Amino acid sequence: MKSYKDLSPSLRTIMTPGPVEVDPRVLRAMSYPILGQFDPEFTELMNETMEMLRDVFQTKNQWAYPIDGTSRSGIEAVLVSVIEPGDKVLVPIYGRFGNLLVEISERCGAEVVLLEREWGTVFDPEEIIATIHREKPSIVAIVHGETSTGCIQPFDGIGAACREVDALLVVDAVATIGGVPVKTDEWQLDAVIGGTQKCLSVPSGMSPITYNERVEAKVLRRKTIERGLREKGSAVSAGKPVASNYFDLGQLQDYWSPKRLNHHTEATSMLYALREGLRLVLQEGLEERFYRHKRHEAALVAGLKAMDLSLYGNPDCKLTVVTCICIPDGIAGESVRSMLLNSFGIEIASSFGPLKGQIWRIGTMGFSCNQKNVLHVLGALEAVLLWHGADIAVGKALQAALTLYARKEEELPC
Repeated sequence: MKSYKDLSPSLRTIMTPGPVEVDPRVLRAMSYPILGQFDPEFTELMNETMEMLRDVFQTKNQWAYPIDGTSRSGIEAVLVSVIEPGDKVLVPIYGRFGNLLVEISERCGAEVVLLEREWGTVFDPEEIIATIHREKPSIVAIVHGETSTGCIQPFDGIGAACREVDALLVVDAVATIGGVPVKTDEWQLDAVIGGTQKCLSVPSGMSPITYNERVEAKVLRRKTIERGLREKGSAVSAGKPVASNYFDLGQLQDYWSPKRLNHHTEATSMLYALREGLRLVLQEGLEERFYRHKRHEAALVAGLKAMDLSLYGNPDCKLTVVTCICIPDGIAGESVRSMLLNSFGIEIASSFGPLKGQIWRIGTMGFSCNQKNVLHVLGALEAVLLWHGADIAVGKALQAALTLYARKEEELPC
């Protein structure tokens, strides 16, 4: 019989737009003993997680809980629960993940209206608002921060416009929650989906969501109790039920409510991890955390520019936690990434779709977002680019970053 060696993954400096490095305190939390999912000690942990999620999402919504699965599970849970066949869904697209919203919406039977921008730019909110008034969709689904392009979409007035036509505003904040402000209530966002493996610095495997009474009303209109759990006299929805059992928010609400109506077996260790990750976010403080991400982004950008590298995308809409670099002419992008990994233990990301082979993407997210990592990646990238014969400015990148780090808080370009 074949034998297998002990598991011993290499220690990496992960500077991708996700996954990122995980705080050792989160990893420690995952090692704690398993509790039964209806043990009062465990349900209290569930309640605490919901409380902390409300704070991180900056909302007073009753419903704020994780979907078990990767970030895509949260997106799918919200969309499959609110989209009924024939609903008109407006999707403004400015990168890969806007296209994902289109694909899921189409699979739900929606009539999808596309609004597209060239990658590397975002929409003027007025353009989206005008389209909302013209199309009068049932749902507007939009990405807040596009990791594929390193751009962030402003939401000025979009939530209010959705209320005017009675549309639900669903926002993919997978890349932004915990790293930049996501003001759910102030921006009038009806449903927001987050991810664990990016700025929250928790392993991939859960997708925190929150939604308000407007979303809940639609969820409840489609609500049905699972066949094997129905008691005599249980109400069964007269409408078309949600197509997915696993992602049915109506059933998940019952599971996360005081009813604790059985739905699935909770991912115990992942809940420990999420609770600890959220605790650390709030312990640091949201404003302090947002500032930390801006500070290290500024140092990274200063170093890259000092190296004479070109950044991709419109700087006016740059996403704080992802920096995209144009691969210099004549340089094999994958060879550079491979050497960074094999010689320095650093992982940065390439791209896909129309940007495949054109840009590198460096994430400064969560626990990975620190001075040591920024300086490490700048020094290593300079060395590897020189090895590949790139025409760059030598010896300036680290000095530029160090100069920025030496500046006082009020002097930083943040």
